[in-house]
Parts: sequence; structure tokens; C-alpha cells
Amino acid sequence: MAARSLNQVFLIGNLTRDPELKYTPNGTAFCSFGIATNRSWVTNDGTTKEDVQYHKIVAWQKLAELCAKILSKGKKVFTEGRLTYRSYTGKDGQQRQSTEIVLEDFIVFGDGKKSAGDDLKPAKEDVDLKATETKKSEDIEVPPSENAEETVNPDDIPF
Repeated sequence: MAARSLNQVFLIGNLTRDPELKYTPNGTAFCSFGIATNRSWVTNDGTTKEDVQYHKIVAWQKLAELCAKILSKGKKVFTEGRLTYRSYTGKDGQQRQSTEIVLEDFIVFGDGKKSAGDDLKPAKEDVDLKATETKKSEDIEVPPSENAEETVNPDDIPF
């Protein structure tokens, strides 16, 4: 029996740019965007330090089209995917390597405008792909953010 392995990445961060939807020559949709994650800590001398990491995300097919419709720069998202590495030759002829996360699922948190205590509080327009993946991307409606207040129990959030 072969040993099992796992390649799974979970990130919560903000989009650094609007998603770019493109199509391969054979018509397959793909969408790329970036996510920034950050962390802060206090050093022994009391100085607060912050570190920011930038991640390349790519989605394929219907998920790519959904990302292009729903996501925009500044939105906070929870992403689930797998880590991939690829090599390619740049326009200058140099060999390059790229690390990307191939998106498998995502949830949108809020509108990207930060307010106290809202870091992981789901907003009215939150979208869970698993709830919508059986629909065509053209049929998915994202409710406007002006809807009535929605109460979410923090114990109901799965992470």
C-alpha cells in the first residue's frame, strides 16, 4: 500500500489586485490574482515588527469565472488550494521559477474596509463556493452589501 500525502494550503488575506480572467487557446478559463498575508509580533525590546507575504493564486474553469465576478482588490478572502511549482522561460530568455497556489475553494469576508473586530467576521455578501459550485457561474447572484443586518455566531465559523 502506498503512503498517502497531502498538498493543501489555507490562506486568509486581502487581494492585492483585481483578478485577471483570461482564456487558454483551447478556451479554458483561468484567473490569477494575488493575496497578501501579514503577521506582527513584539520583539524582546518591545518593538512591534510586521511581516507581509505575497502569494500568487490561480483558478481554473468555472471557479476562475466566479473569482472574476466576485473578487476585487482589497477584499478579505479565505482560500483553499494546493501548492504548485513551475519553471518557464521568460521573455528575456532566462529560466524562471514560479510558486503558485491552485485555488480549489474560497470564501469572501466583508468588503475589505477594516473596522475594529471585523478581521474574520463574515459579511452580508459572503459567498461559499461549495454552496454554489453546482450552478453555472452566470446564474450566481451576489447579494448587495446594503441588506439588513445579519447576526453570525462566532461559534458557527468552522475555523
